[in-house]
Amino acid sequence: MSARDIQDQKAIAPQAPRIAFKANGSILLLDIADISAVQAEGNYVSLQHRPNPYLVHESLSSIVEKLKPYGFIRIHRSVVVNITAVEKIQPLPTGEYRLRVKGGKEYVVTRKYKHSLRDLAQLWVGSERLCS
Repeated sequence: MSARDIQDQKAIAPQAPRIAFKANGSILLLDIADISAVQAEGNYVSLQHRPNPYLVHESLSSIVEKLKPYGFIRIHRSVVVNITAVEKIQPLPTGEYRLRVKGGKEYVVTRKYKHSLRDLAQLWVGSERLCS
């Protein structure tokens, strides 16, 4: 196999999905898998990306529709999380849940959106009553 063949294979290899957005006069490209959550902040959304969050001028509802096919779920009226970034779910006495994502940031899952927690795993073991 020649170096040219290897280069051609790399060019057609599937890439991880990426998101492009304007920031400081440039267009940034981030792997979607590196975004743990998206949080509404007024007329902007904050992409929670390690090591730096990014503010993007877009509505949360618009971002939700774009990211839904890539494994993002809504857990609060102002927060969407990447299901692959979720590390822990803790039930709260109020009927809500506390959810921790990679990096240690925590979010509250409101009762209205607790049904979304079922999408976090393909298989639930010993937790029939969780998220009911």
